[in-house]
Amino acid sequence: MTITTLDLKTATQLANAAIAASHELGVKPLAVAVLDAAGHPLAVLRDEQASFLRPKIATGKARGCLGMGFGGRELARRAQAMPAFFDAINSLTDGEVIPVAGGVLIRNSQGTLLGAVGISGDTSDNDERCALQGISAVGLVADTGDAQA
Repeated sequence: MTITTLDLKTATQLANAAIAASHELGVKPLAVAVLDAAGHPLAVLRDEQASFLRPKIATGKARGCLGMGFGGRELARRAQAMPAFFDAINSLTDGEVIPVAGGVLIRNSQGTLLGAVGISGDTSDNDERCALQGISAVGLVADTGDAQA
């Protein structure tokens, strides 16, 4: 059966799996925000050692991906190439778009957009690694903004 919407149970499992991955990889404490396709939070979890800003940063990474329709890596490239445009986007969103790796779109096996996950706490690359493991753990497809290998 193909998942067509992201539900609370799956979002919570994804967030828990991403935090578990952070422990296995030995990265710094993380916060994970899982949003549905409309940008509404379904699960926001913070490792008890992660700072209070991490959930907001994680949410900004996920919201940026959903709002622009690209994974965090593509958003980062575009933000670097068009800083004035992304300054305008951040002005429109009260600074809620964070265009870096660690924001990942979530798709089903047919490519339908289900939502996004954002992770913050370590380097953007390590945040993304944990996001990828969380998405994989629930049987969904990650879209980082890079071409699939």
